[in-house]
Amino acid sequence: MPSSWSPALCLGAWLLLLLLPRLARAEGAVPIPITCFTRGLDIRKEKADVLCPGGCSLEEFSVFGNIVYASVSSICGAAVHRGVIGTSGGPVRVYSLPGRENYSSVAANGIQSQTLSRWSASFAVTKGKSSTQEATGRAVSTANPPSGKRLKKTPEKKTGNKDCKADIAFLIDGSFNIGQRRFNLQKNFVGKVALMLGVGTEGPHVGLVQASEHPKIEFYLKNFTSAKDVLFAIKEVGFRGGNSNTGKALKHTAQKFFTADTGVRKGIPKVVVVFIDGWPSDDIEEAGIVAREFGVNVFIVSVAKPIPEELGMVQDVAFVDKAVCRNNGFFSYHMPNWFGTTKYVKPLVQKLCTHEQMMCSKTCYNSVNIAFLIDGSSSVGDSNFRLMLEFVSNIAKTFEISDIGAKIAAVQFTYDQRTEFSFTDYNTKENVLAVLANIRYMSGGTATGDAISFTVRNVFGPIRDSPNKNFLVIVTDGQSYDDVRGPAAAAHDAGITIFSVGVAWAPLDDLKDMASKPKESHAFFTREFTGLEPIVSDVIRGICRDFLESQQ
Repeated sequence: MPSSWSPALCLGAWLLLLLLPRLARAEGAVPIPITCFTRGLDIRKEKADVLCPGGCSLEEFSVFGNIVYASVSSICGAAVHRGVIGTSGGPVRVYSLPGRENYSSVAANGIQSQTLSRWSASFAVTKGKSSTQEATGRAVSTANPPSGKRLKKTPEKKTGNKDCKADIAFLIDGSFNIGQRRFNLQKNFVGKVALMLGVGTEGPHVGLVQASEHPKIEFYLKNFTSAKDVLFAIKEVGFRGGNSNTGKALKHTAQKFFTADTGVRKGIPKVVVVFIDGWPSDDIEEAGIVAREFGVNVFIVSVAKPIPEELGMVQDVAFVDKAVCRNNGFFSYHMPNWFGTTKYVKPLVQKLCTHEQMMCSKTCYNSVNIAFLIDGSSSVGDSNFRLMLEFVSNIAKTFEISDIGAKIAAVQFTYDQRTEFSFTDYNTKENVLAVLANIRYMSGGTATGDAISFTVRNVFGPIRDSPNKNFLVIVTDGQSYDDVRGPAAAAHDAGITIFSVGVAWAPLDDLKDMASKPKESHAFFTREFTGLEPIVSDVIRGICRDFLESQQ
């Protein structure tokens, strides 16, 4: 059967769906009791009458498609989604259908079905009637089905290996370089790894991306949370062919795969396991940089390294070292070929479950403390002060502010200092931005040196044991009436990296005295307050650069 339906087959399927209710009424088979999680693929008949129990949790149903459902879907979930039964359960007739491509995502009757690119079998559901219903007009109790046997208690979803919490994308090689036969051996190996990982609701979650001419996300982290379902999904992945554009696929995975909408979990390490048969046909170094910026730990599993005669065809012979999270041997793994790979499964799983080694989970976006020291002197003026606050907000909103992520604080200064909020006051980006927007302009003189000392003591002091890297961004428009060199040096000695941003009359010497080394990349100046906006990206890049250098 082809993977996609022809127009004639589609018409036939719709005609079948129109006839299903009549066919269901024509027979009076006794329904087979099933559980909330029984899937279409668990029913081995072309047509079957089943009885769904009541009380199933809508949130736990896995449903893929609409009207026509992938056979990996819950039968009862599909029946509720289709409107055939309600949450109280009831009889359902199931019809087996051919596989297809592009199962759509539709919200109906309290269930949001999910998309699925391809599956080998499908099913449709209609309302069923048992023989008892035909005679009495009353629904059969789901507690005591006609067979006389008590329904088994609905099994809870397996929690998985709680000691190995990770969100993992397997990036497999689907190019002509690997070929169909080795592609299947690769899938078998990935399935064994997924099985040993202990996939489950509270354990590792996995998804799959195929690298070829164009990358394709086969399934996301949220699609399957049991090892059995993952194995079925891997088995159904088809070979695509084309060039092995691994760099393109890795970049796509880092940017598109790990999102809250696709199932990524807060505080859980993000991992990509890249399988390369031979060598990539594009640049992989830039993709590795992007992955590190997104907090993704890249592992490279290389198979059949290029022989000396082939090295001339390889863009960069050091592609593994440049793509992995850290070039320390931990993130690279080699297998000589795809045969007899079972012995390599356990060592790889042990690496993937060693969370303390996931060094790239920490990024400049989620592992920094940034305090803003804002000049509120009378020379600034209220309208320009608002531009300064906008500058600060545009930097702050780039970072992943949370109770376990980046922290933001703000101090306004004249001759006096006022802590607008500290690192521990607000743990969401929305709250931080709201408070920044409502800071009241003080007006007064300029004592930048005292303000630096105040901030080091009262803002950074209470979080001296924080694992995050500390940054201070100073924004000022004039010359300080006190010494800035001594307080800035003390801040540097305390491990605080300073970026100084001057506007209008701010002396360049003061800016350089306050800034961390190298001075030229930590001190910025603009004549006009409207010139602050282009400096936003410079400061953000500088923070990320300094953070990455500190992690080496």
